[in-house]
Amino acid sequence: MKGKRIPNYALYGQSASPLWHDLLHVEWIHERSLLYRGEIEPHRHDALVQILYVRSGSGALSVEHRRLAFAAPCVIVLPCGVVHAFSHSLDTDGLVITAAHRPLESMARIASAELPALLQRPALIPLPWPADGSEPLWPLLQLLEQEAGSEAPGHTAAGLALLVTLLVHIARLAQPGGGLPHAGSGRRAALLGQFRELINRHFRQHWSLELYASHLGISAAQLGRICREEVGESAMELVNARLMREAQRQLAYSELEVKQIAHDLGFSDTSYFSRYFRKQAGIQPGAFREAFRTAEPAGRPA
Repeated sequence: MKGKRIPNYALYGQSASPLWHDLLHVEWIHERSLLYRGEIEPHRHDALVQILYVRSGSGALSVEHRRLAFAAPCVIVLPCGVVHAFSHSLDTDGLVITAAHRPLESMARIASAELPALLQRPALIPLPWPADGSEPLWPLLQLLEQEAGSEAPGHTAAGLALLVTLLVHIARLAQPGGGLPHAGSGRRAALLGQFRELINRHFRQHWSLELYASHLGISAAQLGRICREEVGESAMELVNARLMREAQRQLAYSELEVKQIAHDLGFSDTSYFSRYFRKQAGIQPGAFREAFRTAEPAGRPA
């Protein structure tokens, strides 16, 4: 098949392995970006979560189908599987924390039923400088860096525990009230998480809601009620959002033709895919691709 697909990496520039043996890795932004002169091309990490703490500099972040300007100080959260790219000034620096998704998510779930929500969506979180010039997160980040580079017994477990603590602080910063994101009751949150996992595995097969519900051991009506009450969206809206996210990322970052993307996403007819995309996004696939590639990055969020 012709066309350039989005590369999947372990760390940027290194081909992804079937298994991620190093559960935790910490490096400075300049250590890798100097090799690429501040231009990190679109890529994804299918089994890894990345958290960037930007201490200095500025640039533009492309994540999924959005472009955002960022400036220090800020935190960037990149869940596994999210297509992202960076273009930044050569004075940009800070820490890049890379962790295996499944162990980190399991530890986060044990710490708090709500915390895994932070690992599900990309986030750009500006940080205000305190009046005294201190960096509240920096001591924790320094400890995390030390454990990641240590050979002492239990260093990986200690590093992951520190990373979970960091996620708690990031979640507080991201919430206006200083608390963690609400995720509802434990059983409902678990069912919603299982539903999202099923969507990730089967959205290309265009499963019916009844089929999703049967795999969860509930009815389609129960599934719809859980989705509306927990996230304010219907079950089908969640399925459509996942399908559209993949369509948009391929249009934005790959060189595949529209008919190739349609086929990859389970559409046997390119015209039907175009109608579906326009209904969801209000724009034709080709026009979306052109608009993304000519758009300027949005300003840094307030």
